Amino acid sequence: MNLPLAFRALPCFVVLGALVAGATFTSTSAASPATRKALVKSINDVMAVENAPPAIAAQVRGNGRTQYFTRGKGNLASGAAPKSNQHFRIASVAKAFSGAVALSLVRRGKLHLKDTVGELLPGQLPKARNVTLGQALHHTGGLPDYIHSEKFIDDFVADFQRYFSPEKLLSYVKDEPLTHRRGSTCEYSDTDNIVVGLMAEKATGVKYEKLLKRLVYRKLKLKRTSLPDVSAMPKPFIRGYDIDPPNPPVDISSLINPSGAWASGGIVSTLPDLGRFFRGYVGGKLFGRNIKKAQRRWTLGESQPPGPGRNQAGLGLFKYHSKCGTVYGHTGSFPGYRTFAASSADGKRSIAYMVNIQVTPNSDFPNGKKISKLIRKSYVKAVCYAFG
Repeated sequence: MNLPLAFRALPCFVVLGALVAGATFTSTSAASPATRKALVKSINDVMAVENAPPAIAAQVRGNGRTQYFTRGKGNLASGAAPKSNQHFRIASVAKAFSGAVALSLVRRGKLHLKDTVGELLPGQLPKARNVTLGQALHHTGGLPDYIHSEKFIDDFVADFQRYFSPEKLLSYVKDEPLTHRRGSTCEYSDTDNIVVGLMAEKATGVKYEKLLKRLVYRKLKLKRTSLPDVSAMPKPFIRGYDIDPPNPPVDISSLINPSGAWASGGIVSTLPDLGRFFRGYVGGKLFGRNIKKAQRRWTLGESQPPGPGRNQAGLGLFKYHSKCGTVYGHTGSFPGYRTFAASSADGKRSIAYMVNIQVTPNSDFPNGKKISKLIRKSYVKAVCYAFG
């Protein structure tokens, strides 16, 4: 078969209507005309470029006001616009969920930030035995990224439907040395969150998926979020597409088994659930002030793909400082999708934003880099709207 462009390049799992004056929207109260207009324009700017994503959907909440923006088609076959109750792959935004699980266990005394890979996962990564849970959450441990392993790439491309256990994912880099002296610098690695998920399992004797349900979904009342281990998407869902001009977009929503991303990027959710998650996670509903203080010891580092404004890395969280305000969240890209979700520090404002293609600063299809840049600018306009 001819592989879609997204798979030939194999980017990180770090993670995608006719309108009156631009994007359609619904709102619970009066909106700020200037910031709304700027956000609508930024969405229209993305959609005006050749090879733009079939759809953009965003939900922004500020001071009790929730507004849903949508442009384009969530299903090219039916022509239907994306809807707020539809699922999509959140890609590396899932890393914030593994942070939520781990830090919730730290609050309960089940895990400690100084716990090491060697103590909890003996023999799995012998050259990384001294890397701590805190360093894995901070992307400062130097763990080599399994998705760059030639053997993983071969296995992945050979069968997109293949199930990968988390232990199998670590095996691809078992004998690899650290990429840098641990604790010295922030270097984004998907291996980090596979380690975090397995450490949580070992400390509790409970599967990671059950920990998500107990510690995150139930606590924050997330009803449309899950971590599947099969390629089928929960219904209803927004279709994700591959762009490979001059061919028409190809629906790849259910092409890949997300087990190859697991705790690093396998979660499926909706815009309302993502907004609710980050308002609770950032706002302090899962753990108290001391853990929050440890989480927010920032270091230089960008999420992948980059978020709005200036990016800094914390524990299972990124800080995005823009001209309109500072929000805390994560970005992601997965074949078929690109996502961004964040909240203000007090948990009162949030942004959840998705496009239904995988487009990053490294995309090599025509206008891919331009589209990625415009999407990042649109994130800033969403932050401005949230802060009014």
